[in-house]
Amino acid sequence: MPRRRTTSSSSSTAPSAPRNRTPQPVRVRRRSFGDVVKAFLAFVVLLVLVVGVPLALATQIGWPLPDGAPSLDWLQREITVQTFLHILTVIVWFAWAQFTACVLVEVKAALSGVGVPGRVPGSGPSQLLARQLVAALLLVGATAASLTPGLSQLGQSLEGNQKPSVAAAQQTPGIFAQQQEQAAATANALAERAGQAGQAGQGAARADGGSSAAHGDTKYYRIQPPEGRHHDSLWEVAERHLGDGRRYKEIFELNKDRVQPDGSRLSEASLIRPGWIMEMPGDARGGELVEMPDEAPNVSEQVQQQISDYARSGDHARGSGGGSGSGDAQVSLPEQRPAPANPVTPVTPAPHTDREHATPVTPAPHTDREHATPVAAQDGHSFGLPEALLAAPLLAAGLLGALGRRRRQAMWQSALGAVGGRRGMEPPTPSGDAQDAQDALLVGADPEGVRLLDRSLRGLAASLAAESRPLPVVYAAWMSGNGDLHLQLAQPAGKPPTPWRQGQDQTFWMLARTDAEGYEEAETAAPYPGLVSLGTMDDSRLLLNLEAVPGIVSLGGTEADRAAVFASVAAELATNGWSDRMTITLVGFGDDLTPLAPNRIRHLDGFEDLFETMSAETRQRRGALGAAGHDSVLTGRTGPAQHTRWAPHLVLLAAQPSDDDALRLAELAADAGRLGIGYLVGTRGAELPGAAWEMEITGEGRLLAPLLGLELDAQMLPAAQRRAVVELFTDADPGSDPEGGPGRPANAPPFLVDISEQGRPAVYARLVGSYEIIGLDTPDGERSALLHEALALLLLHREGVHPRVLSSALWPRGVTADVRDALLERLRTWLGSDPDGTPRLATDATGRLTLAKSVVSDLDVLRSLYYEATQGRGVDSRQVRGRLLTDALVLVRGPLLADRPEGRYRWLTHEIIDAQLPLLVADTGLALSEFHLERDRAEKAIEALNAALRTAPADERLWHELLRATHTTGDPDRLRALAADLVDRSGARGLPPRTEALLDELLPTWREGVSAAG
Repeated sequence: MPRRRTTSSSSSTAPSAPRNRTPQPVRVRRRSFGDVVKAFLAFVVLLVLVVGVPLALATQIGWPLPDGAPSLDWLQREITVQTFLHILTVIVWFAWAQFTACVLVEVKAALSGVGVPGRVPGSGPSQLLARQLVAALLLVGATAASLTPGLSQLGQSLEGNQKPSVAAAQQTPGIFAQQQEQAAATANALAERAGQAGQAGQGAARADGGSSAAHGDTKYYRIQPPEGRHHDSLWEVAERHLGDGRRYKEIFELNKDRVQPDGSRLSEASLIRPGWIMEMPGDARGGELVEMPDEAPNVSEQVQQQISDYARSGDHARGSGGGSGSGDAQVSLPEQRPAPANPVTPVTPAPHTDREHATPVTPAPHTDREHATPVAAQDGHSFGLPEALLAAPLLAAGLLGALGRRRRQAMWQSALGAVGGRRGMEPPTPSGDAQDAQDALLVGADPEGVRLLDRSLRGLAASLAAESRPLPVVYAAWMSGNGDLHLQLAQPAGKPPTPWRQGQDQTFWMLARTDAEGYEEAETAAPYPGLVSLGTMDDSRLLLNLEAVPGIVSLGGTEADRAAVFASVAAELATNGWSDRMTITLVGFGDDLTPLAPNRIRHLDGFEDLFETMSAETRQRRGALGAAGHDSVLTGRTGPAQHTRWAPHLVLLAAQPSDDDALRLAELAADAGRLGIGYLVGTRGAELPGAAWEMEITGEGRLLAPLLGLELDAQMLPAAQRRAVVELFTDADPGSDPEGGPGRPANAPPFLVDISEQGRPAVYARLVGSYEIIGLDTPDGERSALLHEALALLLLHREGVHPRVLSSALWPRGVTADVRDALLERLRTWLGSDPDGTPRLATDATGRLTLAKSVVSDLDVLRSLYYEATQGRGVDSRQVRGRLLTDALVLVRGPLLADRPEGRYRWLTHEIIDAQLPLLVADTGLALSEFHLERDRAEKAIEALNAALRTAPADERLWHELLRATHTTGDPDRLRALAADLVDRSGARGLPPRTEALLDELLPTWREGVSAAG
């Protein structure tokens, strides 16, 4: 683990938080007089407990078994003191038998030197005591291979440490190699001291002789038992014996999938077990720990035989091709790719010299929607779309959802404050990089994954709250390619609630996708809003819980690469769908990301502002937790105040802090984990005080944290895509671009139809209401529904549709390029050509699919009629305005695509047409009502408003105008009936304040009438 360096004031970290440390060589101890004394005392204690206790019981009290068969008279006898003594004697006999069984199990495991000792049921402290005594006794023996915990771990639980096989323990991905080993082998704590003592002499002899082995000799290494809290790892083995920890990949490839002495197999570099044997590269050095098969005199004959057998298995594996890497065998492995030819200095050329377009080496599984797109994968783009957004499904879903909300909000703000031509605001059509970014969001977004993640986490919180259990501290979450969710806990938290189940050990909780789909909406606060995507490993996506880190997370690398990672983290935190509230403080960011989420993101100028702000908040949170009686924010999130307090505060510092600033920051972050405050700090490579986890982003887009067992394809948001995404959000502001763009009137629809008699279309589609197509024959076969859906998507996007957007919309689970191209060819054939030979489905200069002007929908006509009535010919002619508005309202036959089949048209959830159409219909009804009221035609006005209400029943403006129009009829009973109808529709929420105020003005006695009607 990375070192954690803090000042004395930062030592208040909770004891349960895992410590981080640098790799240290395994210490080789020699026998001392104290060891001999301990061994003698252990022998005496074992002799007394194993032999003395039964002899004393048998001679002084008697044999515990009865002399004859039991009878009912026993139950009728008087209970005396002697009866209690007999019962106590039986209990002591049972305790002795259990302890003796523990001693036998521990002696067998210690002498074999392989695997973890079996657990005697219900033996907890007894087995720990037996293990300590056996370890002390064998400490001075030359053949000992004991795997016993240190005294510091006597209080730790044995539950969950024994696994039936290593394969069962490798079904769940993990991120922290040492923490994972500690959780999987808590019972293995003291070193194999006797064996190491014998090896020390061997090492000295080899040191005198220099390097006696030839460079190409094969050597073997036995994984060492834990030393206190230090666990052996392939990284440290490579660092000690190969001179470079990064060469652990070579050791892994040499030993992968080979049968170990205990019958298990090595399939994950971060999951190794004491007693396993590793074949080493030929240039391995360090004779005291690297053993030749026939030159291991300091270990038992059994271990020598194991090494020889393992050597033969290696030769067989290489002969059969088994020694080569097998690619991505399991989703959970931190490293399963073949080692490079020169692993010490791996060089992977970037596909582009422009770092703004650099792409991860391996795209995420959600981006592989089209398997036949090799060119796109090579050049960092996919059909012209930025790969950085395509490879980030959760980030894309969050940005797309936030963008839709922003556009809807802008339209309603424009409608409620509408004057003249500002009614019915059309959102601007993006172009250039912004259009590419929007298409990439549409293709890459995985809203279903976000929905399942949110429901799973909230469902877990609700289940734990129902059992009166606190939320466990979660360090990370893994989302596998098949949709399963794995939570990695900081420490064991008991049995997970149903339908969650335990993963590879007690620090992993797992939820299958099928179980997650059964979750209902839970009325509870988001339990882990600080989870954020870092990247992918194989087909699993890692989300790190920034607010739970026991200290600072540091990120090294070049400034541009760090900025791309920081921007991705900030954007996902600001827009993700599995959080309620949070504050994101950005320091040292060149680009302003506030438009993404003005209520969440704030920028600070420098470190002084940060220290002033965060010092005050740290004190406030610490005091609030104490006053509320909570030990952490997680406890508060499941309590009565869960919706009003304990939102996370995540600080992202893209700038390198000075030495003094780093120390002050370490003091602030010392207690941040339990306060819900997280720190992600950029560094140019220098070690950062207080850094709990250290990561580095490479120029090839790889996120590395070797001591955590991490090597990911990083999720990044380079500068070009960052600016494009921000542009999408700023353009959604109703105050932006008030002129509607060059050469186009304000709020003009993207496609204007010729509404004269000469503009009759060749193909006319009715989308508002039931879906009908006029001018084309109905396609035969099962492909008809798919062709209709494709045409509807094109009709709703007259600016053009990217082919990948079309295929992603029609086949959200993925499709090959040939299937998509075949559909497009059938669509071209179905639409045909205009009389002049122009195809009605064409491709523009950017590669997007566009429809000819002769293909029109009723929505196009509705938009054009309203625009002409309010901003075109109807402005100067009252008669023309009334006719155009009436024609527009006649087109409204119901909601958009009212009879669409279930399971299709899911892409409509990404669109804002569901907000645009009711707003357009309401504006049309209001304009026509105003037209009729100018001539005192109240009934006509009421008719127009009622027609609009059938499509936009929630528009408060329509109800207000309907009340005013009804009032002009002079019929108070009719107005009172309308008021009663409004009250019934409002339900328990009651009428909006403005509606009540209007009724008070028009009909002061309306409340009496409503009460009488009720």
